[in-house]
Amino acid sequence: MALSPLNQRRWSNFKRNRRALWSLVIFLVVFTITLFAEVLANDKPILVNYRGEYYVPIAKFYPETTFGGDFKTEADYRDPVVQCLIESGGVEFCFDEPEDILDEISTGTYAEDGFEKGWTIWPLIPYSFDTPVDRPGAAPLPPNAQNWLGTDDRKRDVLARVIYGFRLSIVFTLIVTTAASLIGILAGAVQGYFGGWIDLIFQRIIEIWSSTPSLYVIIILFAILGRSFWLLVFLTVLFGWTALVGVVRAEFLRARNLEYVRAAKALGVSNRVIMFRHMLPNAMVATLTMLPFLVTGTISTLAGLDFLGFGLPSTAPSLGELTLQAKQNLQAPWLAFTAFFTFAIMLSLLVFIFEGVRDAFDPRKTFS
Repeated sequence: MALSPLNQRRWSNFKRNRRALWSLVIFLVVFTITLFAEVLANDKPILVNYRGEYYVPIAKFYPETTFGGDFKTEADYRDPVVQCLIESGGVEFCFDEPEDILDEISTGTYAEDGFEKGWTIWPLIPYSFDTPVDRPGAAPLPPNAQNWLGTDDRKRDVLARVIYGFRLSIVFTLIVTTAASLIGILAGAVQGYFGGWIDLIFQRIIEIWSSTPSLYVIIILFAILGRSFWLLVFLTVLFGWTALVGVVRAEFLRARNLEYVRAAKALGVSNRVIMFRHMLPNAMVATLTMLPFLVTGTISTLAGLDFLGFGLPSTAPSLGELTLQAKQNLQAPWLAFTAFFTFAIMLSLLVFIFEGVRDAFDPRKTFS
């Protein structure tokens, strides 16, 4: 689908902003990688070959009995017995000395008639965000070849938690920002276009709603309903949609008496078409100017709630919880450095991208 001349000009303006363009490229690469976090960091193999058949543990539940074990619970693929069963083809000797048999299998000195040797393909990082790391020493443990960014105070791999946490933060922000922006733009457009009593009543409602202590409401509702991702999304949108109302309202109040709007009304053009096809594009520059603050504010809200213990469930891979651990474990500086650089890079990329989008929609903005 070909772009219109107007959108071609906007895209051309965005590409001329090298900082925004490279920020978009880097962000898309990082975000795309984190979308496949289960393949990149997991405590289950990506692919298992057992007796000539293929299994995908990261996508499907397999009991230990599938690989010749005794239990009907999910196989613990990090258990030496399960590894021995898979690699040896399910021989019963694995229950005696699995480590010794694994050594013999790896060196090629072991052979069992009638059984085909199997194999597993593990993720690059063999830990999920909640997998305990089997390393000696007191947690948190410093970085090494096994854990590139060390572990937290519960012996969970920090790099795995950063990968999952980055994805969770961005998905949360995209959902909240999109929903809050749509509601805020619609409310501001209605207020500014119709004015009068509609604008007056809406303004009083927004003033009352904006003065509501949102943090206390979130804490109370979480105490009653329990913490969950979608409840936090709903509450954040509920208290965040007013951020864009004032900007959109001011732009529509300014434009509703301009000649092109009055001419469209005289020609019988519907209010909906005038508002969203003719007036809204002219209000987009001011609206997009506020979006970086809305995006970064949403990420900061999530991190702040997690830091205080009133955000996502405790089992979720939270970057705010990582920041709290950095505060509580000053003897582990790798936690503080990881949290700082993760937030700094994420927020900087998003701000640069939205600056480029804002400039692309500004007809007065030119690049040399």
